[in-house]
Amino acid sequence: MGAINGKTYINRLDSMETEIWFDGKRLEGRLSEHPAFKGVIETKASLYDLQRNPDHMKEMTYSSPSTKEPVGLSFLQPVTKDDLYTRRKMMERWAGHTCGMMGRSPDYLSTVLMSFACSATILKEQENCFPAHFQTVYERARENDLSFTHTFITPQVNRSQSYFEDDDAPVSARVIDKNKDGLIIKGARLLATQGGLSDEVLVFSAPSKLLFETGEAFAFSIPSDTKGLKFICRDSFVGGSSTFDHPLSSRYEEMDSIIVFDDVLVPWDSVFFYDNPDASNKLILESSFHHFATHQVLTRQIVKLEFVLGLAELLIETIGVREYLHIQEKVSEVIIGLETMKAMLEKSENDAKQDEQGFMRPSIIPLRVATNIFPKIYPRFAEILQLIGASGMVTLPAENAFDSPIKPDLDKYLKGTNQTAEDKTRIFRLAWDLTMSPFGTRQTQYERYFFGDPVRLAGILYNSYPKQEYVSNICEFLDLNERG
Repeated sequence: MGAINGKTYINRLDSMETEIWFDGKRLEGRLSEHPAFKGVIETKASLYDLQRNPDHMKEMTYSSPSTKEPVGLSFLQPVTKDDLYTRRKMMERWAGHTCGMMGRSPDYLSTVLMSFACSATILKEQENCFPAHFQTVYERARENDLSFTHTFITPQVNRSQSYFEDDDAPVSARVIDKNKDGLIIKGARLLATQGGLSDEVLVFSAPSKLLFETGEAFAFSIPSDTKGLKFICRDSFVGGSSTFDHPLSSRYEEMDSIIVFDDVLVPWDSVFFYDNPDASNKLILESSFHHFATHQVLTRQIVKLEFVLGLAELLIETIGVREYLHIQEKVSEVIIGLETMKAMLEKSENDAKQDEQGFMRPSIIPLRVATNIFPKIYPRFAEILQLIGASGMVTLPAENAFDSPIKPDLDKYLKGTNQTAEDKTRIFRLAWDLTMSPFGTRQTQYERYFFGDPVRLAGILYNSYPKQEYVSNICEFLDLNERG
């Protein structure tokens, strides 16, 4: 099959019998027509159409090593720095198409699965591990252009370090049994963005120093419509179908869900490992997962910051506040953040090295620096947009108002420096949707915790950064022979 188009994606999604619960009701009928999902499904379909567009296909696909059919470039396992650059240009194209708003565009999970396949040998000959299954699932995904959601977070019932669950009534998803056909999983996991809107669910356990109970340490991939699997959605942040009133949420509202496993059978050929906490830690901490996944995320986040910068400058032009120094200072913050992120991305590629398996990994240190920077600057940049827009972010008429008897009033009192009232309103509604609407505030929270607890991210950077050379320089300067 190879790289698919948008129609294939939608038809495949609509033909599945995935159990999705929204607003207390199980969804029936075509998922692609439901108002809470229609916009994001159409957007994902447009991404698949983009990769099949003759004008872009060469930079969006590559020849499958198995079938020679064109397949999505996000599945490419890089062995050279040129491969990394080629992957990045493809990911930039998709991110630009969605203004960087979709954290779970298909290339994110394709990249994650690719990284696991690259590093599968680290689980070789370990107990209850099937590293060959990574390659099998990866190749199946590549050849059929499968889309994925994923989950690895346990429910926030009790986050104290001393808490242990009752084995008879598991809350966090765990293995409760196994038979000749596979594992039986019961319990729940968070936080599946686009849960139910993809072909499969990639499930894996996050590493833990305390080490979860053995039954919670597993990894597998199963179809979204597997029997006993259900997705419980939060409230929708789609403000409406009007791209005038809700320019972002009408297109990019991804939906987040809880995944519940009601005695779900996971076939053995879909299991990567089970009952092995050490394997879980190795998969996340020693594999190329963080290298490649962060490389993809940073590519998208840079595109998003470019969007923020463009919007900030357009707001300034619209209301004529460029000469104010405090405005220039605020936008300079955005420029500095954007250029810093770009520098980290390029450094990760310039310092890339082949790993033991022969795959070219982006350098992890600049990527870790970026993951510590972005959660701090993005909420600040959202605030900067609010500060530039000021009261203009509040008194915003809807699209229908410009097709009503009050239009002359709007045209007179809401016009901008060089913009009609209607165009000025469109600009300000975009800024509102990005920073103040339910969609916008979710974006801020999402980016703040994209890679987890920011304090833990700082600890990871501190403990992994090569500091000893600099300490030795100080010791040499002070002529210290020994250090206690």
